[in-house]
Amino acid sequence: MAAHMRRRLRRGATTTAVAAAAVAALAASQAPAATLSEGSAGGDPQAAGEDTASAGNDGAATGNSPYYTDLPPLVTPDRPGSSSNLPAAGRAEAGIPATILAAYKQAERTVATTDPTCRLPWQLLAAIGKVESGQARGGRVDADGTASPRILGPALNGQGFALIKDTDGGAYDGDAVHDRAVGPMQFIPSTWASWGQDANGDGRKDPNNIYDAALAAGRYLCANDRDLAVSADLDKAVLSYNRSTEYLNTVRSWFSYYQRGTHEVPDGAGTLPTTPSTPLPTLPGPRPGSGPSVTPSPKPSVSKPGGKPSPSPSKPGGGSTSPTPTPKPPTPPTGEPTPPAETFGSLENAGTGPLRATAGASFDERVSVRARNALGAPLAKAPVTFTVTGDTGTLFAGGKKTVVVRTGADGTATAPELRAGEKAGEFTVTATAGIGRPRTLTYAATVTARQADAVARTDDKELVAVSGEKFTDAVTVRATYKDAAAPGVAVTATMVKDRLGVIDNDKGPYFEDEAGKPVRTLTGLTTDADGKLRLPDIHADGEAGTYLLRLTTEGGGSVVVELTVKAPAETAPEEPASPKAPKATGTPQAVKP
Repeated sequence: MAAHMRRRLRRGATTTAVAAAAVAALAASQAPAATLSEGSAGGDPQAAGEDTASAGNDGAATGNSPYYTDLPPLVTPDRPGSSSNLPAAGRAEAGIPATILAAYKQAERTVATTDPTCRLPWQLLAAIGKVESGQARGGRVDADGTASPRILGPALNGQGFALIKDTDGGAYDGDAVHDRAVGPMQFIPSTWASWGQDANGDGRKDPNNIYDAALAAGRYLCANDRDLAVSADLDKAVLSYNRSTEYLNTVRSWFSYYQRGTHEVPDGAGTLPTTPSTPLPTLPGPRPGSGPSVTPSPKPSVSKPGGKPSPSPSKPGGGSTSPTPTPKPPTPPTGEPTPPAETFGSLENAGTGPLRATAGASFDERVSVRARNALGAPLAKAPVTFTVTGDTGTLFAGGKKTVVVRTGADGTATAPELRAGEKAGEFTVTATAGIGRPRTLTYAATVTARQADAVARTDDKELVAVSGEKFTDAVTVRATYKDAAAPGVAVTATMVKDRLGVIDNDKGPYFEDEAGKPVRTLTGLTTDADGKLRLPDIHADGEAGTYLLRLTTEGGGSVVVELTVKAPAETAPEEPASPKAPKATGTPQAVKP
């Protein structure tokens, strides 16, 4: 089945005359003009003053591998205007197999959600799918959207094509010597490694699956902040797929054609391309009788050197033949996409200041980084992962320890606001970006305890106790910070000998620990939601006198409280009672002399 679907034009092989014929055909059919943007070269690259030096795959998604050169029919589809929800009728060339069409539309919806400024139209994916694989060989895909058998381009061995040595060990293309373009959208393995997607949710990124491949193509076309509703950006996107102005003209023709209208046809019933350029090596194909096949067109004659090639007349059904070209290297890169694995250069601090906050408060600073490509220019749309590491309880807004933010047009990505936990201490925020050799920046951050700049008693009662007893009134204080209640502030209570609290006192009033033993310093006390704190019971020992209790807070607030211990009250002793004469009972007795 050497002729089946894999006969595609070498990069830069279609002539200016063929491109001109396409534009003229569209104009004749009153289709909307598929104009090129200003500055887009057409025809012979050398004539346009372009550098034609070979550069391998030039960063193109397909490695500038061959493609189909069929052009749309001269008559546009039946229905002008929008191409959505059209009936299953109309010209055969306007029909797109059901699964293939569904994949294009799903990719458009997905990209519209993740990158709305790109404005990717599914008709552009359809145009590229047409020239790359003939809409996946007329819709020969299984129920999951996977091409069966798989679609492989010729070995890119430098013999008429670019020279790209194996990059995947044959994992995708079955070739461990040279790379081949793979799947419905014809990605080379090295490009798929950076841009592959799992759009059908099966846990695999399969270039042979139309859902995965269509989404990957959509994201690739949207690279570098392109707006595909802008003609110049659309041209750059298509040229990044295959660096040939003839390829651009062909894709543009089909894009305009599909914009005029299309319809769904059953899988396997799509119209197959009929205009390859030069025969390519035999590739795995369907078994005899398993599906439609394609008979290659005869080669047209080529004019002698110095003459102008004459394209063959259009064939019935819209196909057209093209002269056998002299292989030419591709045009220079234009708006090359920037997959992180290939072009990520550096990651730098974008002005993040010191990261400090009080427990429970928000950090004033937000972590910000800037990504640059290998040339030092800002790198847009690069994903940056920010991660909080530490045990302070600090999290990003929304309660997450890890967030992913994409860089903007200026290459910067700013993490969400940080909210400090309740535990004082240090932690780190790490920013990581890049694939293959990730770049990392680490920021140190500190959470300080809640603070109070003042603390005072809530009443002025005299605090008195009798030796050996408890103080009848509890000590209650209120902490404030900038005259506002300071909740959650740590307070330390210490018995001292002087009002400055320099010398601790090991005599006099005391607190009791959990075991009931006397202690004269308490830590771990915290103010409540109103900034208030009621101290535990204070006990007086046996010695009377005036004592001092000093309370201090984080932030510098302090107060000294007097405690008075009095001796037990002295009272006069009771006089002993006089002995009373016993009462006589019975008959008195005589006392002997």
